Formats: sequence, C-alpha cells, structure tokens
Amino acid sequence: MGDSSTVSEETIQLDLNETGVAVDLPLPTNNRDGVQGVPYRPVEFRDDDLPTALERAAAWLRQTQEWLGEPVDVIAVHLDYDDTKGNPYYDLKLLCNDEDLAGVPRVIRDKEGAATGQ
Repeated sequence: MGDSSTVSEETIQLDLNETGVAVDLPLPTNNRDGVQGVPYRPVEFRDDDLPTALERAAAWLRQTQEWLGEPVDVIAVHLDYDDTKGNPYYDLKLLCNDEDLAGVPRVIRDKEGAATGQ
C-alpha cells in the first residue's frame, strides 16, 4: 500500500459532449457510422460491403490515433449482421476505452507539458 499522504487531489478538466466523449474527437465520416454509448463505447461502422466498413474503421483508427497521440485502446472487435430490409447488412463495432475517446491521454500530456514548460 502506498502512503495516502501523497495522493493528489487534482482534477482533470475534460471538454466532453453530451455522450461523454471529447468534443474534438474525430468522428466516423459516414452517416451510417457512429460512437455509441457505454459500457465499452462501441464505435460502429455499418455497410453492405464488409471491406468498405473495415476500411472506414481503419481510417477512423488512424485519424483518432493521430488525434490522441497514442494508439487507441480497442478492447474488442465485434462483427454482426442485420438482415432487416433497408438496413446495411454488416455491423462492425470497435469496443474502445472510454478514457481514450474522452481524450484523457491528450489532456494529461498537455497538462504535463504545461507544467514542464513545453
């Protein structure tokens, strides 16, 4: 056990939208895709063509990794299908760490950089 006298009471201020993700988080660009709710914060990519959905997921991961400054913590990848008429057939979900989508690593890095004058 650590010494409780060294516990910091500092809070980190996050700029989140109504769904709890960072307001400047890159969002998937296709209107069929989107960031969903908790607990694992699925980021969904839907399409009738699986390679297209996978390509959009990969593009979003690259863009978000660049924005975050480190790899996105993807907990799992879930692939399902929807054979309801009028809906995209493939439903690809990346289950992502809530803190990454809220931008916590960026805020911590920015705060540390400000404290060291960088």
